[in-house]
Amino acid sequence: MTVPVTCHRTTRVAGIDIFYREAGEEGAPVIVLLHGFPSSSHMYRNLIPALADRYHVIAPDLPGFGLSEMPSPTAFEYGFAAFSDVVARFLEQLGAERYALYVMDYGAPTGFRLALAHPDRVTALIVQNGNAYDDGMGDFWAPTRAYWADSGPANRDAMRPFLSLEGTRFQYLAGTRDEARVDPAAWLYDQLFLDRPGAKEIQLDIIYDYRTNVALYPAFHAYFRAHQPPALILWGENDPIFLAEGAHAFLRDLPGAELHFFDTGHFALEDKAHEMIPVMRDFLARTLLPGNRNSETENDYV
Repeated sequence: MTVPVTCHRTTRVAGIDIFYREAGEEGAPVIVLLHGFPSSSHMYRNLIPALADRYHVIAPDLPGFGLSEMPSPTAFEYGFAAFSDVVARFLEQLGAERYALYVMDYGAPTGFRLALAHPDRVTALIVQNGNAYDDGMGDFWAPTRAYWADSGPANRDAMRPFLSLEGTRFQYLAGTRDEARVDPAAWLYDQLFLDRPGAKEIQLDIIYDYRTNVALYPAFHAYFRAHQPPALILWGENDPIFLAEGAHAFLRDLPGAELHFFDTGHFALEDKAHEMIPVMRDFLARTLLPGNRNSETENDYV
């Protein structure tokens, strides 16, 4: 199997430099990969070439993340409304008129907001540990909910350990069965950007804005019910951040969705990509490739 080449590019969107990874042929069905916190398109470094033989894969870094520009909060209003607007403009500039969305963590509310604004553009959803239901938010969220209720210094400071190296490492390793399968470079890469001057204050602002996503859950559910996009739900079932109950909840509004659990945690691709990629390729072949009514065999991806 020839491994497709991934290109690393930067483009100007709404006055902000946006870095993105891109692979696959133009004209092929487009798949947009939207990353989570505290990561970037780097989290998709292994997935991109595994899909790009058949699809045009695009993975941007959100503003303030990874290699995209981190403008001052006085110049850019960090939050999920702004993120979805930037992604929409970014895709328009690239000429991506219709696309499947792979959404994880922060990528989920960003992508769901994009779908609310442009439902005709979304050809399919792949949701990986990206929440849209209260069912998925357990005790882990108690300090965050306190911060949403009162954003004063004490509650804001209580969130800072989540931005530390230990907090980032926890996100990658909690729930995994074999830590040796997770490359430490992944969380060290993320922490490099979290430790930039001013970055932690920006991230605390984004965490506070996350409450607006929870308020939009009923709108997300209404979108699912009205449009019934083909959906694949992939979930690290041991994730302490977004619980497995949140994965099951999608079936209330998307009864035709395909649901798969994997014995891992939040960043499931880090150690379970070998199990997840064949499932994705099968779903995408049946959903996006014209005239393809047969699923891929296991040997179609090695």
